Amino acid sequence: MSDGALTDDQRQLNWLQAYARARAEQANSLLKTTFKAVRRVSLSPDIIGAIVTAALVLLHIEHGRTT
Repeated sequence: MSDGALTDDQRQLNWLQAYARARAEQANSLLKTTFKAVRRVSLSPDIIGAIVTAALVLLHIEHGRTT
C-alpha cells in the first residue's frame, strides 16, 4: 500500500505489542509500589531476576493466585 495505510496484520501486530507493553508496565508498577526494595536495584540482571521472581511469588500468595 503506497498511501501509508497499515494492513490488518500490521494493525493487529501493533495492537498486540502495545497490549504486551502495557501489561509489562502495569506489572512493573505493581512490583515497585508493593516492594520498595525493587525501586533502586543496581545488581546483576540475574540477581534482579531472582529478586523479582521471589516478589512475584509473594504477590501471588498475597492475592490467592496459584497460576
